Amino acid sequence: MKSLLSTLRLVHSACPRSFWMRVIYVVIQSVLPLAGLFVLKLLVDAVTDGRDFPLSMLAVFCVLFLVGRIVSALNAINNDYLSQRLTDHLADLLQRQSATLDMQYYDNPAYHDTLHRAQQEASVRPLQVLNNIMALGGSLLSIAGVVALLVAASWWVVVVMVVAVVPAFVVRLYKARRIYRFRRDNTQLYRRTTYYGSLLTSRGAAMELRTYRLASLFRARFVASRRRLVATLLRISRRLGMLDVLCAVVEAVAMFSVVALLIRGALVGALTVGSFVMLFEAFRRGQGYLTSLVGAISGLYDNRLFMGNLYEFLALRPTIMAPADPLALPDTVNVIEFRDVTFRYPGMDRDVLTHYNLTARRGEVTRIDGCNGYGKSTLLKLLLRFYDPDQGVVLLDGVDIRRFAPDALRSRFGVLFQDFMRYALTVRENVNLGRGGDAADLDSTIEGCDQGLLDFVGRMPEGDRSLLTRLFDGGNELSMGQWQRVALARALVSDAPVLLLDEPTAWLDAESRRQVADIIEGLKKDKIILLVTHSQ
Repeated sequence: MKSLLSTLRLVHSACPRSFWMRVIYVVIQSVLPLAGLFVLKLLVDAVTDGRDFPLSMLAVFCVLFLVGRIVSALNAINNDYLSQRLTDHLADLLQRQSATLDMQYYDNPAYHDTLHRAQQEASVRPLQVLNNIMALGGSLLSIAGVVALLVAASWWVVVVMVVAVVPAFVVRLYKARRIYRFRRDNTQLYRRTTYYGSLLTSRGAAMELRTYRLASLFRARFVASRRRLVATLLRISRRLGMLDVLCAVVEAVAMFSVVALLIRGALVGALTVGSFVMLFEAFRRGQGYLTSLVGAISGLYDNRLFMGNLYEFLALRPTIMAPADPLALPDTVNVIEFRDVTFRYPGMDRDVLTHYNLTARRGEVTRIDGCNGYGKSTLLKLLLRFYDPDQGVVLLDGVDIRRFAPDALRSRFGVLFQDFMRYALTVRENVNLGRGGDAADLDSTIEGCDQGLLDFVGRMPEGDRSLLTRLFDGGNELSMGQWQRVALARALVSDAPVLLLDEPTAWLDAESRRQVADIIEGLKKDKIILLVTHSQ
């Protein structure tokens, strides 16, 4: 129940007005059919009794029909609006949550399973919960009216109608649980299937797939994964389908029994023709309402299970936390020190760094040289506090960096990562993201970096306003060396007191390497520069 209430609050927070309009429309749609049944009875009785043609009753019947259609149309519009607002609201929740979590989550396959399940369910389940609850309330209102009509004929009619849907209720609950377990147990298989599909359609993999003729390989793996999933789902579906058939037999027998009872009452004069029509239609609709009720309850059970996936993701908490009373960061940083640092990534069985020591001072270029796997990039991640060391301490001007708020700490660094991002934005936007992505910055002139670093921009169709990558119309593709120069410029415009440069010349030609070396040499006077390079 707590999960369902949380989901209702979630939907309500997306758009309170549409939420309550949905409630109002459901109540109206639940009452109108009952009023229509009663008016239909009066119409049939008037016709069979030979009275004057009941024009007023016919008008009322038609008005009820018209109101029902209008309410249905308004409800559809309201649902579309609520659905879009809810989609945006949930996307915002997922994005905000992802942005707060530590890098160690991204190294954990269980996290990606949790994220996948949350993304799969977030777009549909909350609205389905609302629809289930609205259907539940509407069905209860309708059933109450139907029961009041059927009691006039016999309590047995009501009992038979209710008992007939019990098997279907049990089967639906079983089905919901079975499908949920299947989806959860096969999350990684679903993710692998998505991964193989993305390889076959992504631009990044397109060249290697064609060069090494890999499309058939990954297509075969995609098909094999899908076959495993589909085969299991079909086995479950066949079993549940047989149970549904048995439930349908029970409901058919119940309908036969009740209709026979009503016909007997009409033949002996206990029921008028109008009453027979009303009660028969009431029973038929009552079965439909009970089926809707069963569907709503089982749907709530089903959606409650799957909503747990969303709440499981939203319940994750970062482990890299700001201290209760963070210290203010200095405008100028003079010394950075790694003191006796030992660290291993979560889930690994060996240390990446063991009792490591390093001191970097302002006015110097501190080179971190080593072979692959030496832990060079890990040092930068520890300094940015993406992770905390298992032992030892990282100091900034003699203060443990854990004494500072992480966001404030990171604002003191300009960083070129080894796996730098290539944003599908203009050159200007790509560079000025180094200032934090502020809207005013994105429209400003590129400053803070050597213009020679971006000399190729002048040859582009729209200069620094040229769109990069071919994902969108009018885009321009760059070489990896040019992309690296853009990423380096992004680090330089940050005007941060500390520069962390991870393999800044890996993709550059000899002339560009000399140019970058000159830029670094010119900057070192006022900055701490940590330069990661490979052993030759």
